[in-house]
Amino acid sequence: MEKSVEWQPDTYMQEIFRMKEVDIREYSPLALAYIGDSIYDLVIKSLVLNGGNRPVQKLHLQTSAYVQASAQSSMMRRIQEELTEEEHAVYKRGRNAKSMSPAKNQSITDYRRATGFEALLGFLYLKKDWKRLLDLVKIGLDSLKQGEKNK
Repeated sequence: MEKSVEWQPDTYMQEIFRMKEVDIREYSPLALAYIGDSIYDLVIKSLVLNGGNRPVQKLHLQTSAYVQASAQSSMMRRIQEELTEEEHAVYKRGRNAKSMSPAKNQSITDYRRATGFEALLGFLYLKKDWKRLLDLVKIGLDSLKQGEKNK
């Protein structure tokens, strides 16, 4: 009888695309933010879609509220107190990185804090620490919802 093997998406992706092992500490903070932005976008879109089938325009509007720099910045303010030393160092590297693209309709402070947030998520994704990544996003989203209730 064939032994069942648990499917691991990261391992499978590495195998079929013949991806090399990399040291995530070698990535620039902006490279970490690049992948972190995509991961965060996927998490938010998954949550929004789970709320029910609606016109794409409504899905996009709801998603936009969470992926804009001001929302990420607000989440990061709450998440900071939860970070390990290593995670805080990654966040700071991302926050302090000089981006070539200017902040669009956002304050520089929010934009930089959001870049740090995305770098942190990229780091956790590449580290394959899915649980930690999702736990931090949950804490951040809960803080946004709490802030909305207090308005």
